[in-house]
Amino acid sequence: MSLIAYLLVAVFLPLFPLSMVFNRVFAQVHNTWLRIALLVGWPLTGVALLAVLGDSPPQWLVYWGVATALLYGFRALALRDLALWLAHLATSVWALMWLPAALGQTAGTLPAALLAFAVPLALLAWLTGHLEKLFGAAYAGALGGLATDLPRLSWLLVLVVLAVIGTPLFPGFFALLGMVKELLPAMPVTAVGVLLVWMLWAWAGMRMLQGLIVGDPGGRANADIGLAHTGILGMLLAMFAAAGIWLTGSLV
Repeated sequence: MSLIAYLLVAVFLPLFPLSMVFNRVFAQVHNTWLRIALLVGWPLTGVALLAVLGDSPPQWLVYWGVATALLYGFRALALRDLALWLAHLATSVWALMWLPAALGQTAGTLPAALLAFAVPLALLAWLTGHLEKLFGAAYAGALGGLATDLPRLSWLLVLVVLAVIGTPLFPGFFALLGMVKELLPAMPVTAVGVLLVWMLWAWAGMRMLQGLIVGDPGGRANADIGLAHTGILGMLLAMFAAAGIWLTGSLV
């Protein structure tokens, strides 16, 4: 595969600095459904291109992917705008998809590993859009105390962020665990890099939730998310967690 072909794929499975293309596009999009389409369609385009090209990426692209994931995971620690935080987490996740591709999983489990994160990222984009409609923006700290005046939205937000950062019971956890398991024998340093990325996601996720959920709402009076939406999103998350539990069979 030529270098030009790799660079084309690296736009959709972002490698820095080509990752700035997606982040620039996402920053200009304010429609919730267009954001969801980007979060699902952008990386799937990269996976499809890899499948068409057929070859497994070389090892140097794996290192580049881990470095990009570390960069965006670290940058997410400083972000307080939930929409930008979401975009950076997505970039960090997609950069790691070069690892299973290099292990020969392009046409096999790579799409499943990608969807393990694409689904909660899409749900988080929907919740972000709801917060932006209510408050004009979704800034951690400025919106503190959501648990007090928007309890239903708050618990959904907590669960979705936990799914995004790959906590146990959700498919992302088992996708990352399987990735580390495959990498340890041949590329132990890279496996450690993935664990560091995972730690950064968890740290950034807890900081974001602390800034949004905890605190005094300051007398705000806003309508919480409806019971119907709560039930639908709750069932989706329950099904998603059940899928994660089912995935344990491939790791034991």
